[in-house]
Amino acid sequence: MDELTRRRLAHNEELFRAVNEEIDENRSGSGKRAYVCECADRGCEETIALTAEEYEAVRAGERRFVVAPGHVVPDLEHVVEREDTYDVVEKDDV
Repeated sequence: MDELTRRRLAHNEELFRAVNEEIDENRSGSGKRAYVCECADRGCEETIALTAEEYEAVRAGERRFVVAPGHVVPDLEHVVEREDTYDVVEKDDV
């Protein structure tokens, strides 16, 4: 994968993260809510049900993202945690 492609894919993940941070900031109540998959695919429409605490745990690592199973880009990131409904990935150096 060339450097320009890696940067574009990383940018897509950052955009999805910004959407999720907005969802997190505007939350009310407890329980699970739908967060968008933070994968590199700009056309992805998957959502992942997480509690605020689960999402905050992912966000504790600034290079970590939550993605739907099967949405990992091995040339860009590696899985650090697998759950039933999502994976947590950590970005490799870009």
